[in-house]
Amino acid sequence: MSTGARWRSLKSNQRLPTYIVIAAVVVGVAVLALRHHVLNEQTLIFLVVFVPAVMLHEVSHGVVALWCGDDTAKRAGRLTLNPVKHIDPFGSIVVPVVLALTGAPVFGWAKPVPVAINRLRHPRNDSVLVSLAGPATNIILAAIAGLGLHELLHVWVPPYGAFVSQLALIEQILFYFGIVNVVLAVFNMLPIPPLDGSALVERLLPVSALPAYYRMRMGFLVVVLLFVFLDQSLLSRILGDVENWYLNLVF
Repeated sequence: MSTGARWRSLKSNQRLPTYIVIAAVVVGVAVLALRHHVLNEQTLIFLVVFVPAVMLHEVSHGVVALWCGDDTAKRAGRLTLNPVKHIDPFGSIVVPVVLALTGAPVFGWAKPVPVAINRLRHPRNDSVLVSLAGPATNIILAAIAGLGLHELLHVWVPPYGAFVSQLALIEQILFYFGIVNVVLAVFNMLPIPPLDGSALVERLLPVSALPAYYRMRMGFLVVVLLFVFLDQSLLSRILGDVENWYLNLVF
């Protein structure tokens, strides 16, 4: 075995206990929450489908970046469907679980896929395509889930909330997978850095303003988190309207 192979094997073995601990904690919290009726079956399904939705969102950024000439994500091993590669312990586990347990709208994120904008063939235009790839993927996934659910049901059903617990498991999974993807697409299209919709604002800025914009854009993440945690009623209304629109299309 080469030195490089031994090093990769060592790093993999070092990560394994961490992943096991994270999985054990998540399963333990879920079991306790279910037993104490803090977390119901529908919320648990919502959290489970949340992971592939945010994972595919991030992978799509890397894939489009590769098409546009930047292989940074590929070299980092992020163009994979292995969820472990995309999990952010805080954003993918802690935040969604805490929000779900408190009855707040579920929000979270995966580990951002690395993209080197200066390596894109046409940096300013291609960066917009890379950013919009995530929401576009979520919309496609929501459409697929909606079509699948529509075909399974065959008949019109009552509005959201009144019937979900009566659906078969596969129908519940499709239902929540569609909702999660619609919510992710809409939320990420808000023109607030570092959300994907801010790419449109960035494209309109003059080149001279970009250095200052890049320095401050990650600081806006605090604004997004405050928006989610402190004004849950506004977020609930926005997401509720999105859910009703989606359900009207599906049913």
